[in-house]
Amino acid sequence: MNFDFSDDQKSLKDVARKFLDANCSAAAVRKVLDDDAKAYDAGLWKGVAEQGWLGAAIPEEHGGLGLGRLELCVIAEELGRAVAPIPFASTVYFLAEAVMLAGSDAQKAALLPRIAAGEVIGCVATSEGPGTVSASSLQASVAGGKLSGTKLPVTDGDIATHAVVLAKENGQPGLFLVDLSAGVTREALQTLDPTRDAAKLTFAGAPAERLGAAGEGFVLLEQVMDRAAVLLAFEQCGGADRCLEMAKAYALERYAFGRVIASYQAIKHKLADIYVKNELARSNAYYGAWALNTNAAELPVAASAARIAASEAFWFAAKENIQTHGGIGFTWEIDAHLYYRRSRQLGLVAGAPRVWKERLVSHLERRNAA
Repeated sequence: MNFDFSDDQKSLKDVARKFLDANCSAAAVRKVLDDDAKAYDAGLWKGVAEQGWLGAAIPEEHGGLGLGRLELCVIAEELGRAVAPIPFASTVYFLAEAVMLAGSDAQKAALLPRIAAGEVIGCVATSEGPGTVSASSLQASVAGGKLSGTKLPVTDGDIATHAVVLAKENGQPGLFLVDLSAGVTREALQTLDPTRDAAKLTFAGAPAERLGAAGEGFVLLEQVMDRAAVLLAFEQCGGADRCLEMAKAYALERYAFGRVIASYQAIKHKLADIYVKNELARSNAYYGAWALNTNAAELPVAASAARIAASEAFWFAAKENIQTHGGIGFTWEIDAHLYYRRSRQLGLVAGAPRVWKERLVSHLERRNAA
């Protein structure tokens, strides 16, 4: 079985890298990081929309390109490599996927074309504070089509126009589509990665439309998370690979005691360890991409494995990249911290690796018992 990308997909990858090299340099990322009033790069967001990336997996009848999830994986990897300061994941991996998965024909027609055009910024609001949300702990509720409750932290919640919200309706959990233009107040939260802001959202009678059937909230949320996990894994693989490139390049140019530091065994081991973790993460990400693209029954297992391996690989690569740079590695002037920040942010945005490890074990136990 060939898990590699096709020639067309590799060509898309090359085009995406060239576009991001030209429009998403480290200096561009730093402008968002340094400016408290700038939550994302609006110019890059417009450019990404013009490239058609926001609608890569959206069907043509809804204004997208209708390419498929594999092309979206390719784009995600390049966005991760560039640590792009835009709400792409929140909008495409979560909002668009939720609408395509469980939205009605009317909801799809109303929202998907606007997502593809870059007119909508999405977010997913499930957490209500520390700990994993459950049926017993869920407090947000919907009555008469109006949502009340508090969600935090919500990635990109300070700039989003629409949200997918987990809430109770008649005591049953459901997923709801909420236009954030009315009935909601926002409070910005400080995060380790200000290029992907977070917020506390307080809903007070905000109009809400249910996605899917009543009582399917957690079932649908798991399916959305599985899809997002694979796409996030490719972002993390892209970032991890870039960290390895940065560490290798510095090790080959930095001299200590008359020798490049790449010649020392300690540095060789660091680079080799990064490479091994990156390759393991990529293998799991490819397996997840196959399962996602074919809607295979193995998707929950593949997505969990991809999420765990990619989160570990990106964090490890970002950390060791700083260590390889030595004393200047943690300074503001070196770009290594941009990747460390993003590795921690992506490692938590869809649930911590601990949560995914528990999910993986549960899925394997159920499969083995069948």
